[in-house]
Amino acid sequence: MFPPNWLKHYKKDHLNGDIIAGIIVAVVLVPQSMAYGMLAGLPPEVALYSSVLPLILYAAFGSSRTLAVGPVGLMSLMTGATLIELDITNINEMVSASHTLALLIGVILLLMRIARLGAVINFLSHPVISGFVSASAIIIALSQLKHIFGLDIPRGLPAYETLYLTITQIPQSNITTSAIGLISLAILWWFKAPLVSLLKKQCVDEGAIQFLSKSGPLAAVAISTFAVYQLNLNLQQDVPIIGNIPAGLPDLLLPSLDKVLIQQLLPNALLIALIGYLESVSIAKSMASQKRQKIDSNKELVGLGSANIASAICGGYPVAGGFGRSMVNFSAGANSPLASIITAGLVALTLIALTPLFFFLPKAALGAIIILAVLPLIDTHTLKHAWNYDRADAFSMLITFFTVLIIDVESGIIAGVIMSIGLYLHRSSQPHIAIVGQVGDTEHYRNIDRHKVKTDKKILAMRIDENLYFANTNYLEDTIMRLVADNKAIDHVVLICSSISFIDTRALESLDDILYRLEKADIQLHLAEIKGPVMDKLRATAFLKKIGEDNVFLSTHQAIQALKNSS
Repeated sequence: MFPPNWLKHYKKDHLNGDIIAGIIVAVVLVPQSMAYGMLAGLPPEVALYSSVLPLILYAAFGSSRTLAVGPVGLMSLMTGATLIELDITNINEMVSASHTLALLIGVILLLMRIARLGAVINFLSHPVISGFVSASAIIIALSQLKHIFGLDIPRGLPAYETLYLTITQIPQSNITTSAIGLISLAILWWFKAPLVSLLKKQCVDEGAIQFLSKSGPLAAVAISTFAVYQLNLNLQQDVPIIGNIPAGLPDLLLPSLDKVLIQQLLPNALLIALIGYLESVSIAKSMASQKRQKIDSNKELVGLGSANIASAICGGYPVAGGFGRSMVNFSAGANSPLASIITAGLVALTLIALTPLFFFLPKAALGAIIILAVLPLIDTHTLKHAWNYDRADAFSMLITFFTVLIIDVESGIIAGVIMSIGLYLHRSSQPHIAIVGQVGDTEHYRNIDRHKVKTDKKILAMRIDENLYFANTNYLEDTIMRLVADNKAIDHVVLICSSISFIDTRALESLDDILYRLEKADIQLHLAEIKGPVMDKLRATAFLKKIGEDNVFLSTHQAIQALKNSS
């Protein structure tokens, strides 16, 4: 486990890329962290504290070389929603509760590792995750409009209420604050594409382009802060600002372990831990595949769990891997987690020496940073693809999306999980069953509806393309009995088991019933192409004795030829 594998095999030629990536991500992370802290309803220093030690712990225990861990929009949104549910108004109590929440999430992730639950990521389909993230991005963006326009809108409202109040209160917006917010949005947009295009035309070095194009948040912060300070806009025009940020590194602390608080936080902590893990591993796998690297899902549980515990004890709140910063880290040339350690060092330096510079930072600029950071998360491509390929997936995405928008984030997660499990049960409860025939004079057997094949009217050969378990056994039984009832010439039924890897107890009982009912109709049941592990289990049952091992065949061709010769 330690020292980490990447450190054992570190190469000198990786250092330059890690230094550049570490600096660029730090330039993005400092203003973005403060913005996400505001989204969670917490002081900016809490978010900055979450951007030092957690990065180092993830670098030590995580498996991704380029995942940038820290405060992210989705975790901040869910943290803020959790604190609102607690109905805590005192800011110190909110901060304390956020520490405990981060600790619980870290412990949950480590317990998942002990239980080897890394594969939990497979229980939510990609369309469901996409619908959840897209809706959350819209909620986050809408929640920042009040900062852009200087409006007084309560936190934690459903998206449609936030939108309605924003539209109706626009006439009362603070003109100066609105100008700062809109100009900040324009600056951030200009740094993304127009500036890159301009620099390329000027044949500027690629490394310089990378650095400058990612400096939009820093530029927006610097310009807006200087304007507020120089023109005294916070006093003369009532422009909301960040105010004082305590200088220095955080003291290590033990989060509150109050039983009542833990009981209140635990349900949301479970959901936040799951979503943070799913989001982080999805991002990590996406980047790792581009460099032919591997991600260990169970190791990610340790890395993210350790990062959240580190965040809790150093005064921070829940963290995860961020899509935007991770892509910046990846595209800036990060070769190892050393880039994240360099980023953490620069954030620590900011806390020690540079926090007074953020006193006059307007909240409108931070709102603009959040909006531009989350807009790319709104995923229309997946919806279009799912709609064209599988309407069921598209509907599950839409249901998750609108549940999050209309009700709340937690309900959207639950709806997504229910939809994913429901779709799986629906599909597997009615497995594809193909009646097959012989292709020419070969030993290959294919679906009679798709290929020109030869069949024997006395033999019904069926391939079941699904594992057999309690939810689909009745469907299989009904299908077989319907087919033999419709064709009085059938003397033999061959079940081709090439796609079956598991037969549960209920399915075994159903096979027993099928065998009994077919024998009563003077029809013999046969099995073909049973996999070794399945056969091992069948040998310990009475069913195999009833059907007889002579009626179990190695291949479909062997079964058909034997039955033809016997008739």
